[in-house]
Amino acid sequence: MNFDAFVNDIINNQWKVHGVQVYCDKVLTHSYGDTFKTKYPIYSATKSILSIAVGIACDQGKLDLQRSILDYLPERFIVSMEPDQKDVYQTITLHHLLTMSVKGFPFRPEGDSYLQFSLACPIKKQEQNQFYYGNIPAYLVGVALSEAVQEDAWTFIQRNILKPLHITGAQYTRCPDGYFYGASGMKLSVNDLSQIGLLLLNGGMFEGNRIVSENYIKTATSLIQANQEGGYGYFFWKYADGFCISGKWKQKCYVLPRQNQIITFLSDITDSSNDLILSMEKNLLNL
Repeated sequence: MNFDAFVNDIINNQWKVHGVQVYCDKVLTHSYGDTFKTKYPIYSATKSILSIAVGIACDQGKLDLQRSILDYLPERFIVSMEPDQKDVYQTITLHHLLTMSVKGFPFRPEGDSYLQFSLACPIKKQEQNQFYYGNIPAYLVGVALSEAVQEDAWTFIQRNILKPLHITGAQYTRCPDGYFYGASGMKLSVNDLSQIGLLLLNGGMFEGNRIVSENYIKTATSLIQANQEGGYGYFFWKYADGFCISGKWKQKCYVLPRQNQIITFLSDITDSSNDLILSMEKNLLNL
């Protein structure tokens, strides 16, 4: 590993990287930039944290991923759906949503009611599972979580994930209906996201305490839905022999169990270039 070369690339190319951490054998070995102080947007990395919360609810017997999303949504929204629309949505399970395998949703919900908008999307019956990435599946899963545990999803996440991992001051957003917007909108520090990575690397354990079952973590981070990016699990991306938490402007936490390693960085690189990732692979992973 040549961490100095990676940092030099960041500086010389003026890449807008807020901070970087590397954990080896669960010990912080390398650090650059602002990794503790500031909470930065993590965008779609929010989805992975929602996935962990879903796993906890499954462990508690409050969610069944093979059941329809309509089984977990407020009845007042379901009764206003057209019969044909309701029939289609009845076939969409939480598993389908977690794997982004429902074709036809717009990328994000809009309007005065995100839930009403999401349930009015003209989805057709799915003939086969296809990878179709967007924010609406995660949003619906977040609403389902709140309804299933009979508790605000953000409160549930704070109590069951953030507090045990000593993460304080995290920020989040809600939809117009008042639900936690589970698709995006969280802000964490680099080190906060590293703690999420450590939880996953340790199979759902943190400081000797079981947070989420190892079985759920293995399933969620496995290749369930194929795509051109290497595969997708339950709001986690497959990467090499491990997996990755990912936000749209290069917010990353790579979890590599075979190497017993975590690489986390938060950035604000809004172009489509892959130079930062290539430098990371070359200098930190020797690829």
